[in-house]
Amino acid sequence: MHLTPYWAKTLNMQNPLQSDRQNQALYSADERVRRDTTRWTLVQGVLAPVQFAVFLISAVLVVRYLQTGEGEMAATVSIVIKTLLLYTIMVTGCIWEKVVFGCYLFAPSFFWEDMFSMMVLALHTMYLISLYTGNLPVREQMVLALIAYATYAINATQFILKLRAARLQSAKQFTQQVAA
Repeated sequence: MHLTPYWAKTLNMQNPLQSDRQNQALYSADERVRRDTTRWTLVQGVLAPVQFAVFLISAVLVVRYLQTGEGEMAATVSIVIKTLLLYTIMVTGCIWEKVVFGCYLFAPSFFWEDMFSMMVLALHTMYLISLYTGNLPVREQMVLALIAYATYAINATQFILKLRAARLQSAKQFTQQVAA
């Protein structure tokens, strides 16, 4: 018997926990066309490496602050910029997912990446709240930022692996079409 969670029925989605999706292509033919023709693919392709570069610079600044006590303002500003870029890429990513898959989040092909993205967003938001309220000392704020960055690095790896899988599937499909 096939049980689909209520939220999945409401969003007209397949059960992402089922393994049969793992054997399917990441994109249907129609989804691939939408992915390749929407401007949001380019937007994501530009924002992702920019965010990653800011992440690397910011991580260095945060670690420098934690090691030396110097550069608090530079580290803080870099974390805020990184967080704003994260919010931007999340919003544009939701739009991309809506255009390609018909839902803003949790499309079966990206369900687990989106789930982990929620934790990344929560940790970055916790940092901003602690910065605004001052409820954590600066050192603990920086540690929280590094924890948020660790989750971001895992999430970025998820997306890179998904992109690689999509490219390998496209190459395999192309080879099969040429051979036929």
